[in-house]
Amino acid sequence: MHNRRIVYIISFLFSIIQCVNAHAQVNDISRYQNLNNPQSRTAKKDTTGQKLEHRDAYADSITISYHYFDSTKTYKLDSSVSDFYSRYPISYNNIDMGNFGQATRSLIFSPYMKPGWDAGFHAYDAYKYTIENTKLFTTTRPYTELAYLLGSKSEQMIEILHTQNRKSNINFTFSYRLINAPGAFKNQNTSHNNIRISVGYQSKNKRYINTLIYINNKLRSSENGGVQNDADLAGGETFNDPFGFPVRLGDSSTFSRNFFTTTINTGSLYNQSIILFRQSYDLGQKDSLVTDSVTYKLFYPRIRFQYSIENRKENYTYQDIKPLESLYLQYYNFYPVSDTTYFKDSWNKLTNDFSIISYPEKNNLNQFLKVGAGYEYIAGGYDPYKNKYANIYFTGEYRNRTRNKKWDLVASGRFYSAGDYAGDYEAYISLERSLSKNRGNFQLGFQDVNRAQSSVFGNGVSAFPVITNAENFKKENIAKAFAAINFSSLDLVLVGDYYIVSNYVYMDDFFHAKQEQTLFNVLHVGAEKKIKLRPHWNWYIEAHLQQTTGNPPVNVPAFITRQRFAFEGNFYKNLFLSTGFEVKYNTPYKADDYSPFTGQFVVQDDFSTISNRPEINAYLNFRIKSFKLFIRAENLNSINGDDRFRFTKNNFSAPHYPQRPFWFRLGIWWNFVN
Repeated sequence: MHNRRIVYIISFLFSIIQCVNAHAQVNDISRYQNLNNPQSRTAKKDTTGQKLEHRDAYADSITISYHYFDSTKTYKLDSSVSDFYSRYPISYNNIDMGNFGQATRSLIFSPYMKPGWDAGFHAYDAYKYTIENTKLFTTTRPYTELAYLLGSKSEQMIEILHTQNRKSNINFTFSYRLINAPGAFKNQNTSHNNIRISVGYQSKNKRYINTLIYINNKLRSSENGGVQNDADLAGGETFNDPFGFPVRLGDSSTFSRNFFTTTINTGSLYNQSIILFRQSYDLGQKDSLVTDSVTYKLFYPRIRFQYSIENRKENYTYQDIKPLESLYLQYYNFYPVSDTTYFKDSWNKLTNDFSIISYPEKNNLNQFLKVGAGYEYIAGGYDPYKNKYANIYFTGEYRNRTRNKKWDLVASGRFYSAGDYAGDYEAYISLERSLSKNRGNFQLGFQDVNRAQSSVFGNGVSAFPVITNAENFKKENIAKAFAAINFSSLDLVLVGDYYIVSNYVYMDDFFHAKQEQTLFNVLHVGAEKKIKLRPHWNWYIEAHLQQTTGNPPVNVPAFITRQRFAFEGNFYKNLFLSTGFEVKYNTPYKADDYSPFTGQFVVQDDFSTISNRPEINAYLNFRIKSFKLFIRAENLNSINGDDRFRFTKNNFSAPHYPQRPFWFRLGIWWNFVN
């Protein structure tokens, strides 16, 4: 029933899109013949007054660009097929708990750096649509992109993107993503649904602008706690199918690999709903641009009054409808007190934000000074005990991207002056400079965040079984200096991050949270390089080094690398091909464990160091016009090499959490210009 409803919804939305497209095409095409679309052509008329039909050479062309919400940089769509991970939701630096859609974390040190209230559940953030990664499009024609990814064990991902300018001053964008993956092992099935709708409007006199964004993230993931016996898995003689291995959580009678079964009997259920509405009104200077036959009205804003309201609802649940006492006691020293193990936190956050923005130069909207203030009201926590918080904060921001696009300066700050989170703050500054003759660019920056502990770590706030001495927790402070330089002429990118961390909050075991009050440092440097070996043969190198000082509660591999050996190029005019091998490797380290009850990664020092084989993947990617195909044979490294030629030498993501064995994926991305 759940999947049937999804099909009905998608069919209904496509019907609406087609109806809107048909109506839009009937409207006067002159709405699209503006300065941003110089390729448009009108039909010529002869001396008799009859319209002559001339074929438009640009009938299938499109001018489309986008910028991220609250950003001034403009981007074009990526049509490359060189890297599969540019379209896969998870970065190659991330590892999951053995199945697509399960809890994931980065192998590169990436602490949470936002001030103010936070629920504290971030293991599934990579699968969410967010306000920050919302793309706001400007397009001259309706554009649609469809994606379908099929993997082993009925793994599937469906993505839909549609955007169009209903009029020259109204844009509508719809995004949808479905991830459904039964997995290779028992009780690790996932089912995620993400929906995002954005609407942008600008009045005809260009003074009034509003943006509406709606996001709904529904994340469902079973939790199996890992396999019971790692040695049996490594040997590969006990079971012919990974599905047969006993796991640490869940009733075996409820296990199923049925793609249409999305029920989570033992696992995490996260829901998030966000509605943001921003509107602004500008005071400024009118102007016009006169051509041979048309006069274009222009408007240069000098002062902008901006108001935003955001309502955010979040629910976090862990449930086990048939908990087995023997498993809980043996592996977690936890005794279920009822027939159903159930923890749930519910939160509602309402934010009102008002800002005034000044534009010193009328011809450069990328230079502005912004000051503002906001009020937050937050309610929720351990149901039925509702905690309530109120906060007042002030913001400031200065941006200046020079008209020659050589310099780009961003300086911003947020300070919580009153309320339950008074004293939290964030300071950020970044300076970017383009190198001469478009040879690349470099960036320097600094960020400092001071924040109270997340709600899941608060005594009497969360229903989740986190034991903590929160009354003695001080505000966590993380300072980060970063630098990056891109030599585009050399196909070389260098990056570096240096963290100074104090009062770091972490999970010491499955149920206990602690705070490291001793200051410690983390250094990360990385490099990306493309080496042209021969015509059509390229070697892509990505490498990262990490080092911690002292003995902090941070476990990261010292060295991470991804190497791609690719045969690629443009053949037969319309065929763009990239095929080869991909190798990923990280040095042995004591990987963080994972607590399914709290949804937190756990710093551990008891389990032996995880030492994995290099991960080897073969791939074939190509593009023909707007059609893109990705074929991958992953985890070839899991081959056993015995006389039966089986793939049973699994790598491990965390203690007792094996990664997938051999995995096949086929992905299609297809875009249409309506």
